[in-house]
Amino acid sequence: MKLTVVGCSGSFPSAESACSSYLVEADGFRLLLDMGNGALGELQRHIGLYDLDAIFLSHLHADHCIDMCGYFVARYYRHEGGRCDALPVYAPEGAEQRLTTAYADTPSPSSMSEVFDFRTLGSGTFELGPFTVRTEKVCHPVEAYGIRVEHGGRSLAYSGDTGVCAELDALADGVDLFLCEASFTHGKEDIPELHLNGREAGAAAERARAGRLVLTHIPPWTDGERNLADARAVYGGPSELARAGAVYEV
Repeated sequence: MKLTVVGCSGSFPSAESACSSYLVEADGFRLLLDMGNGALGELQRHIGLYDLDAIFLSHLHADHCIDMCGYFVARYYRHEGGRCDALPVYAPEGAEQRLTTAYADTPSPSSMSEVFDFRTLGSGTFELGPFTVRTEKVCHPVEAYGIRVEHGGRSLAYSGDTGVCAELDALADGVDLFLCEASFTHGKEDIPELHLNGREAGAAAERARAGRLVLTHIPPWTDGERNLADARAVYGGPSELARAGAVYEV
C-alpha cells in the first residue's frame, strides 16, 4: 500500500498543511481518509480530481469533512462528460444532511446523494476494492470512527479523532503503520474522551506493538516536537511527525 499525507493539521489549517486527509492506494484503487479544510486543493497535487474510488469520513467535524462541499461542486457541475457517478462515501449517520446544510444551497435536498453514495458506518469489517477494512467507534464527543486497512499482508491504522479507548488499541494491534492523532500536550490539556496527547499516542502504539508511529492532527498552537518527544519516551519503535506531502510504502 502507498499512503500519502494530503493534510495533517488539526482543528484548522496551518501555514504548512491542510487539515486531515490521507490517500491510501493499492492495485490502482484510491481510498481517501477524511477531507478537511484545504484538502481538496492539496489532493490535486497527488491525483486527478476524479480519480478517487471511495472516501472514508471518520466523523463530521469540519476539519475532517468540510471540503466535501467543494468536492460536491466539482462532481455535480463537471462540464466535461456530464455529472459524475455517485462515489461511495463511508461516514457516520447524518453525513448527507450535515454536508447539505453546510453547503446551504444545493439544487435539491437530495443533490448530494446524486454524486455521493452515502454508506452509514458502524463497527465491523468489510471488503473495499483490494482492501480489507475494519472500522471501530472511538471515543470523541460526536460519533467518530477509526479505521484499519489491510492489503497483501500489510496493514495501517488511522485513529481519526479519539481519546484513549480499547477500540483504538484493537484497531492498532500489530499494525505496520499507525497514523495516530496527538492533538494535546502532556501535562497541559487533560480533557478525557476528546483527544490524545503525544504520550498517550506513544503508549497506544507500544501496547499495540505497532511497527511505526506517525503522529498527526497536531493543531498549529501545539508543539509537535514536544509531542513527538513525549511519544518516544514510551514507544520504542520508529516514530515521526506527519508532514504534508509525505509518502509511505506500507
